[in-house]
Amino acid sequence: MLTDNPALLGLVTIVIGVGACLGYFFFSNVVLDKVIFPATGPNAGRNINRANLVRPWLFLFPAVFALTLYLAYPVFETLRLSLTDRSLDGAFVGFENYRKMMAESKFWEAVRNNMLWLIVVPAASTAFGLLVAQLTDRIRWGNLAKSLIFMPMAISFVGASVIFKLIYDTRPADQNQIGILNAVWLKFDGGIGSVLMLQVLPTLMYLAFAAIVAYVAWLFVKDIVGKGQDRSVWLLPLRLLVGVAGVWLVWLSVSSAIGVWSAELPHGEPQTWLTLSFWNNFFLMVVLIWIQTGFAMVILSAALRGIPEETIEAAIIDGANPFQIFFKIKVPQIMGTIVVVWTTITLTVLKVFDIVFAMTNGQWETQVLANYMYDKLFRANDWGVGSASAIIIMLLVTPILVWNVYNARKEMR
Repeated sequence: MLTDNPALLGLVTIVIGVGACLGYFFFSNVVLDKVIFPATGPNAGRNINRANLVRPWLFLFPAVFALTLYLAYPVFETLRLSLTDRSLDGAFVGFENYRKMMAESKFWEAVRNNMLWLIVVPAASTAFGLLVAQLTDRIRWGNLAKSLIFMPMAISFVGASVIFKLIYDTRPADQNQIGILNAVWLKFDGGIGSVLMLQVLPTLMYLAFAAIVAYVAWLFVKDIVGKGQDRSVWLLPLRLLVGVAGVWLVWLSVSSAIGVWSAELPHGEPQTWLTLSFWNNFFLMVVLIWIQTGFAMVILSAALRGIPEETIEAAIIDGANPFQIFFKIKVPQIMGTIVVVWTTITLTVLKVFDIVFAMTNGQWETQVLANYMYDKLFRANDWGVGSASAIIIMLLVTPILVWNVYNARKEMR
């Protein structure tokens, strides 16, 4: 049987698909030129012009049809389902599903975690990718290093989750720990090493994160109060949203840094890392950062190599040090590429599902919006609330798309 041989089935599918496309384009042109607008008779010139006007739409039709079928229709159907109740035979209930969703603590937990993911993962992935791209261009074996760092991109999210689940693995105290994190943890049984690794280092990381978030938020908000800056009214809500989110995340980071010193984790005992509230979200983020750093590195490395050597040589002649060359010469020239990488990773983060599903399934306060939507749609069979959460995800993606379109048009001008 054909279905018993996946390779043969795939080959047949490719042949049929390519053949169907070729057949469509060939026969549609024949019908257009021979039947609808024949290039004969007294109206031959007019028919040729009309056929040439219609022909591009023949080529666009399959793509437009596919986009409508797989993108536009699901959006409108999801919006319709979010306004109905399946238990009432699809009766229209208005915004009742949204009210129910917002009354659930799990939804707000998912929103909080998504906000945390949105700030940490794109920032860390882009920063690490930029750092690796800069450093690997200065060493002889840079291409080998880039290959090793890019390699996680070939691993699926679920595969990467399995790898890191082994890293976070916990065994009883009387057994050998196969999880690297617990093996390291048990080496710091109190003492100065424990204080440095488990308190001083996390505190510095929290404060550094707070500083980065405050700087990024200021970049968005400064145009509101600055003179002679871009004050587009339609971007004002986005700037205010980023500002408020930045203040919240700075407060959260500072309070977490303080909490590090008040937390009491038992030394000398293996920890179940994925059950530690708040910390476990960062353990999950590490998986996506590990994967996306390679993507950021490749794109930013190409951008760095595209910087004109004349500008760097001029900076060196003027006495600029390596840090000034990097931050004041190179980074501004590739800022457009950095924004593209940042927003691309942000879109990936907004849809993150596999990692959370495979590692914690949203338990222990690690719920995210995509996993919440899955729980409602396929576990609770609540299509109304599940569709409402899908609409929320789409609304969160929309400002990023608007920002990209705005920047693209600004560069064109």
